[in-house]
Amino acid sequence: MVSLRRRLLDQIVVPPGEAARIADRDPGWTGGSEFADLAPGQFEQRAKDSLASGIAELSDVQELLWASDRYAVLVVLQAMDAAGKDSVIKHVMSGVNPQGVQVVSFKQPSSAELGHDFLWRISNALPQRGRIGIFNRSHYEEVVALKVHPEWLEPQRLPPGARDDRFWQARYEDINAFQRHLDRNGTKVVKFFLHVSKAVQKERFLARLDTPGKEWKFNAADVAERARFDEYIGAFEDALTATSTPWAPWYVIPADRWWVSQAFVAQVLVETLRALDLRWPEVSGAEHEANLEARKRLEAEAGD
Repeated sequence: MVSLRRRLLDQIVVPPGEAARIADRDPGWTGGSEFADLAPGQFEQRAKDSLASGIAELSDVQELLWASDRYAVLVVLQAMDAAGKDSVIKHVMSGVNPQGVQVVSFKQPSSAELGHDFLWRISNALPQRGRIGIFNRSHYEEVVALKVHPEWLEPQRLPPGARDDRFWQARYEDINAFQRHLDRNGTKVVKFFLHVSKAVQKERFLARLDTPGKEWKFNAADVAERARFDEYIGAFEDALTATSTPWAPWYVIPADRWWVSQAFVAQVLVETLRALDLRWPEVSGAEHEANLEARKRLEAEAGD
């Protein structure tokens, strides 16, 4: 019998070789047939319970990841503005040891970064073994934002050539090869597209303007980009379809309700880490004997 977790995750993964079908996926998903008998409040509570259990499981398995020191996990978060990337990081990772997690937010490339290929700064920010690395935006901006704004390619001083479908296909191939290399060398890549509706994005933008202490999170330029919402979704559709692979799958996360998106991300991460079949480090015979001797000395201490 396939577990409920596995059935739900199968609904949000982009199967390699198949279209992402972002437009066909409901950003306001409320459980589908699996939860058809639950009232809205009950479904919300189930999602929050799932988030809580996922945070607890993630804490346990992250300690094992750290101790085994053999794999790294790279989490890629991509989304339209106001989809909840920061909240996902804040809440899903709330139970893990901060020593074992690093978060990198990629902004406009620096002059030094523009002097290298588009994956150079990504490679420099990868997590080391035993750690979870989170990319808040990533190399996928290079095939999404720059596809919507091809004029932004000019500062990269690329060799001459048409910026046509073949150009973007070559970048998808480079990304797939790069992620295949990471997987082969012990860095597991798991990618999330937080799928927020245009209506909910508007609500969140207005809430930032109307809520004291939140206006700083609003950027007027985001409204200009919002006018190209459909173009961005089209670019994400192409990118997810071309780069969801067995070694670095994409998950399309319903993001209109925070408790749904965070619960899904937590459960996917737990499933991903569990699949690594991690083991606690083994103590050698000599080390064990030394530990027994140290124990005797501790027990022989007077007083304490």
